[in-house]
Parts: sequence; C-alpha cells; structure tokens
Amino acid sequence: MNYLEELNENQRVAVENIDGPTMVIAGAGSGKTRVLTYRIAHMIHKGADPFNIMALTFTNKAAREMTDRIAEIVGDGEARNITMGTFHSVFSRILRFNADRLGYPTNFTIYDTQDSKSLLKEIIKGFNLDEKAYKTGNVLGRISSAKNNLISPEDYKNNLNIQKEDQMAKRPEMTRIYRSYAKRCFNAGAMDFDDLLYQTNILLRDFPEVLSHYQQKFKYILVDEYQDTNFSQYLIVKKLAAVYENICVVGDDAQSIYSFRGANIQNILNFKKDYPDFKLFKLEQNYRSTKNIVQAANGVIARNKDQIKKTVWTDNSEGDKISVIRTLTDNEEGKVVINKIYDKSKSEGISYQNFAILYRTNRQSRTFEETLRKLNIPYKIYGGLSFYQRKEIKDLLAYFRLTANPHDNEAIKRVINYPKRGIGKTSLQNVIIAANQYGVSFWDVITDFATYPVDINAGAKNKMTEFATMIQSFSAQLNQLDANILAHEIAKTSGILKELHSDKDKGPEEVERYQNIEELISAIQTFVANQADGESKSLSEFMMDVALLTDADEDKGTDKNHVTLMTIHSSKGLEFKHVHLVGLEENLFPSQLALNSRTELEEERRLFYVAITRAKSTCTLSYSNSRFQWGNLITCEASRFIDEIDDKFLTFETPKRSAGRSLNKRKSSYNTPFTGGLNKSFTSKSLKPINKIESRSSIKGSSEIDVKVGYNVEHDRFGRGKIIKLDGNGSDRKAVIFFPNHGSKTVLLRFANLKILDL
Repeated sequence: MNYLEELNENQRVAVENIDGPTMVIAGAGSGKTRVLTYRIAHMIHKGADPFNIMALTFTNKAAREMTDRIAEIVGDGEARNITMGTFHSVFSRILRFNADRLGYPTNFTIYDTQDSKSLLKEIIKGFNLDEKAYKTGNVLGRISSAKNNLISPEDYKNNLNIQKEDQMAKRPEMTRIYRSYAKRCFNAGAMDFDDLLYQTNILLRDFPEVLSHYQQKFKYILVDEYQDTNFSQYLIVKKLAAVYENICVVGDDAQSIYSFRGANIQNILNFKKDYPDFKLFKLEQNYRSTKNIVQAANGVIARNKDQIKKTVWTDNSEGDKISVIRTLTDNEEGKVVINKIYDKSKSEGISYQNFAILYRTNRQSRTFEETLRKLNIPYKIYGGLSFYQRKEIKDLLAYFRLTANPHDNEAIKRVINYPKRGIGKTSLQNVIIAANQYGVSFWDVITDFATYPVDINAGAKNKMTEFATMIQSFSAQLNQLDANILAHEIAKTSGILKELHSDKDKGPEEVERYQNIEELISAIQTFVANQADGESKSLSEFMMDVALLTDADEDKGTDKNHVTLMTIHSSKGLEFKHVHLVGLEENLFPSQLALNSRTELEEERRLFYVAITRAKSTCTLSYSNSRFQWGNLITCEASRFIDEIDDKFLTFETPKRSAGRSLNKRKSSYNTPFTGGLNKSFTSKSLKPINKIESRSSIKGSSEIDVKVGYNVEHDRFGRGKIIKLDGNGSDRKAVIFFPNHGSKTVLLRFANLKILDL
C-alpha cells in the first residue's frame, strides 16, 4: 500500500523527515496519530531496525492500535519488534530486567493509589499524627510531586524551601513519613507508579553501562503528547536521545491540561533550546469539527500568551453555531440538557453513543444522571470505580500478587484473613509491629517466627504458617503453569470461589461479585490466547499488564449505545458528534482554585479549548443562575470563557422545559434580555416567543378541564401533539395523543401535566 498518498502535504513532510530532532505540533483533530503511525512505518520502510525504535504513547490502548496499524503496512513481525507503550509500561519492563541493580526483586509489585494510601494511613497512625492534618491524599500528592522532580527523602529533608512549605502547611512530619514510606515500599519489594519513572532515572544515572546499552538500542525515539510530560519523563527521554538525537516529539501546547499531575508545558515550549537544529512541522488542518467550532476554539485559545502560534483550519462544512443555554438552577440544567439529547436522538434518529456530557468536576454528574434514569436513557460514567478496583477483584489480585512477590505487605494485609481463617486484627497488628521493628517484610516474620518473635498465640501462628505454605505452593507453580490454569487454581484453593459462590443466593450484589470473578478469569484466558509464540503467558506477565492499565485502557463492554458522561480531563483524545459542555460558571469553570495567576488561568482556558474541540457536529454550552454547593444555594454568573467566543459563532436558546412549566413565577426572567455576567446581550430575537405559552392551561386533574378529542396539547417530553382518543373516568382518565416526532402515546391525564394550546 502507498501510505504516503493518504496524507496531506504537511503530514507527508512530517512523516518523511525521519532523521534528527523533530517537533510536530498537531492541532486538535489534525491526524496526529496517523502521522505518528506512518512515520514509524516509514522509518522501517527506509531501513530502520524495529528493535531500535521506541514509541511512547498516552495509553496502552493507543499503543496497541498503533501497532496494529503499523502491522498493516510493514507486517506483523516487524511491528511486534517495536518497543511501544506508555512511559510506565515501557520503563517498568526495563526496570524488571535491571531490578537487582536497584535491590528490588524481578517480580516487584506495582502499588496502585489505593495501596499507597493504605500504607500511608498505617504510617500516619503509627506515628500518632493527626489524620486530619495529614490526609493520605494530600500526603501522597506531596510525595508524588517530590518523586516527579527526582527529590529523594534525603534531598527532601535538606531542602529548606520544602521544609518551610511543610511547616506553613502544618505538616512538619512529612520528611519522616516520606522516608518511612520509601523504606516500607522497598522492604515489600514494591514500587508505586511514580517510582517507575523515579527508579528509571536512578538506574540511568547510577549505572552508565545501562544508560549506554539503551542509548544504543533506542536509536529512534518518538514521544506522543509531549506537552503532558513531567520533569522525570523529560530527563529520561533527554538521556536516552543524547547519542543519536533522532527524537521526534508530537503534541499540542494548546492541549496541555495536566499540570496537577506534574506535567510541564515548558518541555514542549523549550524543545528548541534543547535541540537548536530541530525541525518544526505544524499540522493545522482539522478533520474533526465544523468551521464554526474550529474558529470559535481558535478565538478562545488565541488569548493565551504562552503558546506556539498556529492557525487551525478546516474544509468541513460551516455547521451549526455553538448553542448557549442559561437555566435558573443546576437541577433545571440537568433536565434541559438530557431532554435536548432525548429530543435530538428521537427526532433525527441519532444513537446515544454520539452524545457526550462533559463537566469540570465529577460531582456535577448527579443532576444529569437523575434525568437520564427517569427517561430510561442508557448512560455510562467514565472515571468512576474501575473494574480492577472492585473489592472482590482486588482480593483475588492480592493472591496473584503474593504468588509473584510474597513480600508484598499490602497484599498480605488484604487477604491473610480472607476468606476468614481465624487470624484476628490484633495478631496481624503485632506482626506489622515486629516487621517494622526489625526492618523486614511481613512475610519474613510469618515464615520465621523463631528469628522474629511476635506476641501472638500458637493458634494464630499455625494459621499464618498454613497461609504462608499455601502461598508458597502457588509461587512454586508460577513459572510452570500458564496464567489461566494457575489463576483457576488460586481462586479455588484460596477459598474465594467457595466464599462468593455461597453468596450467590443472597441478592443481586452478591451474584454480581461472583460474576466479576468469572469476568476476571475470562480476561486472563483472553490474555493467554493473545500472547504470541515466545511471549510469556505467566501470571506475572498478566499482573504487570493489569497494574499498568489506565481508565482509557479498560474494556467498557460490548454495548456502546449510551450517553457518555465524563470530566473534560478524561475526554482528551476522544471525539463525539454532539458535545454538551455543562456548568460554564465562574469559580466552577474556570475553577476558583485556578484564578491566582495567569499561568493557572491559561491552563483552564486550554481545558476549555480541549472541551470544545471534542465536538464534531454540534457543541452546546450551558450554565445556571444558581447552584447548590455544600447544602447552600449560591448565585452564579456565566463563565468568562463564553464571553471569549465571538458572537458570530454563538446562538442563545431559551430552555423548552423551563418555558413550558410554572412560567407565571418566572415571567419577568424570560421577558427581559439577560446577560448572566456576559458582555453580550440576549435580545428578544434570541428568545423564543412566550406570549402564547403563557396563556396555556395545564391539566391538573380530570375534573379541572374538560379536554376533548381533537385538542392540541403540549407534553414536557414529547412536545406538541393532538388528542385522538379518550378513555376512562375520574382519576383513571387516559388520553391517546399523536405526537408528530414520537407517534401515538397513552398518558394518564392526572400525571401528564399537559398544556392545552387551544384555549
């Protein structure tokens, strides 16, 4: 296939220039992934050895998709030889090959956030510190920030600025916590996510022969989403590319939105300082969105000072203007948005998978969920509880983790008495105290009570010994059996299957837990089946894949026909035909926490830019005049970001549901133009006429109004229709109404709240 013919001129030039430092600035919807994929294929076509190519992507899912696309061009064998994946997945494998140099076991455990918080909670409690002052989330964030900036516990202790910050935050014991956390992770043979990059930097710094080996191996380095890299990632890439400087970074500074995770936009803005002879290519043609959406987004992002200038354009149609909806309350906003989705889906025959509701914070989802459920519209919230974070899944995974690494303290704490085997909390706590006293893992203690005396009774010791013997039997089979067979054995022998099976008749939640275990076993079976000849099919390999999963990597199920709800941060890299961006209010979006400096405000504006550019066909912005926060009703004003969009790209709507219900109380609000904090007027031309609506009567009950066949009415959900049949009497009176967009519907008059249009 002639893949170059599928590219536009700018894309083709970026693909063909494969030597030397290169930066590709890719505007939203400009075909970035295609360029990255075809560039790798072109390298191989021009003679580059796939074994010498490393490509770092945003998600493992993206890496798999790119590998498949490259395989279509150069063949499956060549594509599989490329080192491709996220920073964490690629460098975790490098760490496993070199773990002994750093004093870690090859099968070290990767702690997730829940594991880290559990350990920190134990440390904080052990130090008798105030748990309110030392909240585990804040403490973990502080440690994460230190690691991302390559600050060791010792460096942390000696940094006067850091110590001053901790004193001001009334957390003077942070140094002690950080030191203990690092030591406890090391003793347990565990790394957290930040360690995967932190320890890689240590490995490349302290072992020159390792650095040299990988510099020679990775002669070509490609980094996707470079604007989202942190200092630790930046240093790794810079070291590895130092010899050949065949480094290509792809990204868009206008979509840098992860500073709260340590991402540093200066990495992409200063690329030219690191590589003065670099080549710059700009991908400016947007293939995703309409002209109105693209030009509106351009106008907003142009207000940022820190950026690489580009002009995104499109050959797509003009499209609809961006709609702006003002509602009186956040609850009304939920109803209006969902009814708008419902009406558009039914009237235009659009499936629900084409709609997305994006918000600044997860807590905003409630009002939309309530209306979705009432209308029986399928929906899915992304960023909620992950499948691999469910209790029953984490319980079985803890057994898997112990099989690979018996020194995993968090796994021992989780399952040493699950299913129940008579090991009490006090006995376990005494083991923890002994392990910390001797500076060893819990496993060392429970397998050698003679060396590490513990104040527990003989019965508890025997049960712990039996538990350890069971884990040792699993470990002995780790490299003998494939993941599928061993997983079945562990699930059965540990007692988890029996425990959950006995719960099957207790209710739907118990049944679901058992089914989730079945789903996990199926996932392992699929993993084994998909491993190529020569690739490891062990449980250790499966566990490494699971530990490195991101929310975007997880299988969301086969039923895709649902409305998507997610934060704007989670939506990055995705696209939808119809986007509703909700909660556009000052102090919510932009966030009140991001108004302290121009730098913070510019990141919020980039987040707004990302949200708008997810839309392909239509984009709707909504905000409310009032919102409940912490039980209090607060008055809101429209976000400044709406005001930053040129009027010619906007149209202003009056909510149908608000206009049709209880208008007598709100008449003044809808009769006068409103600005809602905007520097633009909502004139009478932008509002739908309401004088006719105000004169309508409502059917409160069958005895109040004598409705007749032939009357024209309006229903909250189905819109205008005509009564074609009446049945029943009194409170049971029903009407059959024909609605042009929905067909015939039978409604109970006392609940229908119809508006009669003929009176």
